[in-house]
Amino acid sequence: MLTYKAMYVFCDDGVHAEVLDFPGAISSGADLDEARRMLQDALVVMAETHLLKGEPLPLPDPGVFDDDADLDEPIYLLFSAASSAAVVPQEISA
Repeated sequence: MLTYKAMYVFCDDGVHAEVLDFPGAISSGADLDEARRMLQDALVVMAETHLLKGEPLPLPDPGVFDDDADLDEPIYLLFSAASSAAVVPQEISA
């Protein structure tokens, strides 16, 4: 489990959400509960994208903060490993 830092800014039209120490994990919602759910999804998608591209995940930075945040809190990224493999046929070139 990796622990990143989520931040939220309350706006007139909803809540902006961002994982401060995972670039690109950004979302929003109509209220705090929706913003949290959407940010969780964004974090998972960004982590999966990094892994599929063979890129390392950013390391959590417990000291990161944003002065503009109305609220910050930990957000957890949980992994599970698969124990299966697949053989993909390759074309034989002539």
